[in-house]
Amino acid sequence: MKDASTIVVAEPILQLQRQLEQFRSSHRQRSRIPEALWDLAVGLAREHGLYAVAHPLRLDYAQLKRRLAGAPGVTGKKRAAPPRFVELIAAHSAAECVIEFESGRGGKMRIQWKGSGAPDWGSLLHAWREAER
Repeated sequence: MKDASTIVVAEPILQLQRQLEQFRSSHRQRSRIPEALWDLAVGLAREHGLYAVAHPLRLDYAQLKRRLAGAPGVTGKKRAAPPRFVELIAAHSAAECVIEFESGRGGKMRIQWKGSGAPDWGSLLHAWREAER
C-alpha cells in the first residue's frame, strides 16, 4: 500500500495548487474560486483524471466532475442548451411544410400540412405544453 508521502503529483497540478493556496490565503473562507482557476482544474482533470486533481487541490470532486462533463472537448454526450425561442418565418410560396417540436421531457410533436394557410402556432404549442404537464 502506498504511503501518502510517496504519491507523485504532476508539476502542472502543483502549480495550480500554489495558485489556489494564494487565492485562499487572500480571500475569506468559502469564497468562490475564480472561473479561470476552475478552467485550469478542468483542463488538468481531463489530462490527469478527476481524483488526481481534486484531491491535492482540495476541490469538490462532484463539482469538478460536473464542470468536466460540461467542458467542450470532453468525450461523451454533452447536452446542448435547449432553444428558448425560435422564430418561424413562413415562405409565401411554401406548398408543404413539416415542423417538429421536442420537449425537455422527451415528448415530440410533428406538424405536417399542405396549403397556403398556416396553423395557429401559439394555440398549438400552448395546448401541447399543457398536455405535457
